[in-house]
Amino acid sequence: MKQGHPTIRGMRAPLGVVLTAGLLTMAGSASAQEEGGPMKIKFTLDGTLVSATLEDSAATRGLVAQLPLTLTLEDYASTEKIAGLPEKLSTEGAPEGITPKAGDVTYYAPWGNLALFQKDFRYSAGLVRLGRIEEGFEALLKPGSADVTIELLRN
Repeated sequence: MKQGHPTIRGMRAPLGVVLTAGLLTMAGSASAQEEGGPMKIKFTLDGTLVSATLEDSAATRGLVAQLPLTLTLEDYASTEKIAGLPEKLSTEGAPEGITPKAGDVTYYAPWGNLALFQKDFRYSAGLVRLGRIEEGFEALLKPGSADVTIELLRN
């Protein structure tokens, strides 16, 4: 992440894309978290199904607690797609930073934004890994902005 990057909260993009996060059911989610099981999300970008596994952390639990959300994904430096979150996430227990890889789902604490990495990037202080994209990564490579809605999927 570069210094001086503006937050994007409140920006609207001309292109609409729906990002639907599908997590375990409420009961399944609670028992999976208690047993240390993975939380799964899935969403669609330009008609492409994308699925990811979230790590169990204070930051991911904070993200899930904010759902449903409607955000705007913006291209940033041809390296990541970012969207400002309405509330900052806890970084309790997180390392001071990470070296993100293509396909990482992350949170950049200094600006409070979600970041989906399209390319590997250098170590970034304040960056927290939330999870990893498992399927549909190519959808992130399409240029441009997109409105997205993230919501809990109930079975």
